[in-house]
Amino acid sequence: MEDLKPIAFEGIDTSRPLIIAGPCSAETEEQVLCTARELAANGIRIFRAGIWKPRTKPGGFEGVGAPGLEWLRTVKQETGMYTSTEVATRQHVEQALEAGVDMLWIGARTSANPFAMQEIADTLAGAGADIPVLVKNPVNPDLELWIGALQRIYNAGIHRLGAIHRGFSTYGKHLYRNMPQWHIPIELRLRYPSLPIICDPSHIGGKRELIAPLAQQAMDMGFNGLIIESHCNPDQAWSDAAQQLTPEILNFILNTLVVRDSRQSTENLTLLRQQIDQIDNELLEVLAKRMRVSREIGQYKKEHRMPVVQANRYNDVIRTRLKIGTDMEMGSEFLKTVLLAIHEESVRQQIEVLNDRTR
Repeated sequence: MEDLKPIAFEGIDTSRPLIIAGPCSAETEEQVLCTARELAANGIRIFRAGIWKPRTKPGGFEGVGAPGLEWLRTVKQETGMYTSTEVATRQHVEQALEAGVDMLWIGARTSANPFAMQEIADTLAGAGADIPVLVKNPVNPDLELWIGALQRIYNAGIHRLGAIHRGFSTYGKHLYRNMPQWHIPIELRLRYPSLPIICDPSHIGGKRELIAPLAQQAMDMGFNGLIIESHCNPDQAWSDAAQQLTPEILNFILNTLVVRDSRQSTENLTLLRQQIDQIDNELLEVLAKRMRVSREIGQYKKEHRMPVVQANRYNDVIRTRLKIGTDMEMGSEFLKTVLLAIHEESVRQQIEVLNDRTR
């Protein structure tokens, strides 16, 4: 994916973050047009609305289907906005292209399925489509699967291609609906520097009060734009009501965002980056020292026929380290990830000692 083209539309300033907004679902023609008019009045140029809605369980609202495409056509005619919607099947792609939709995106459930992605890619190639396509990350945190989905669309001749970071599903209750795991889109950016990455704070947060800080974090990390759910009456939305904003609130958030200028010289960062490099080296040395102690513990357990994993000790370590770390203003989820990784490596080191017959 070396010759990607910018996702550009006539009349939209490409030096600014790309903003895509609109309701989670197209519910009625009145709701779609009401929302679009308010967004257009606030300067939003790309309108999004879900026409087909994949739901976790049967019986929920699964979208109005093809009739809603006519509402998008009306949005374009009345407001001059560009339109976008999610596609998941060959039929979706064909109907959206026929209706003149300006941009497509592919959802997290679909991007996790290589067969579905190939069907969409083949349909786009067969139609000779020249349309921007955005691919959301798969529901599970699998960078290679995400890249594979993007490559399938790229191989279909779509070079106005972008990624949407919408977070990753996880079991249990958390602050976020989908965990950001920012290191994954960062790795994607490192591998493909010219690939635009759009952040979806609506699906990451799952709550409207989290959208503003997540959007700012995405801007701070150099994301190329935002796709945000906005509804003229969000509390009455037929799907994902809790994460949708009114156009007025969205306008306020966008006007208060701080967009960093990545083109400025980074010479003033050199000393700070040198400090980071030094600290990273020190961290590695400390971790190596810790693992040497773990191996000594493994030898002691071997000699005294003790099990490697002792749950009470592990729980106490995690509890006390979490308290210390959070007091130092580090995130609890980050600390859990680091501490678990250190524990797993310590266990591996001790098991190596137990299985070493030369000791």
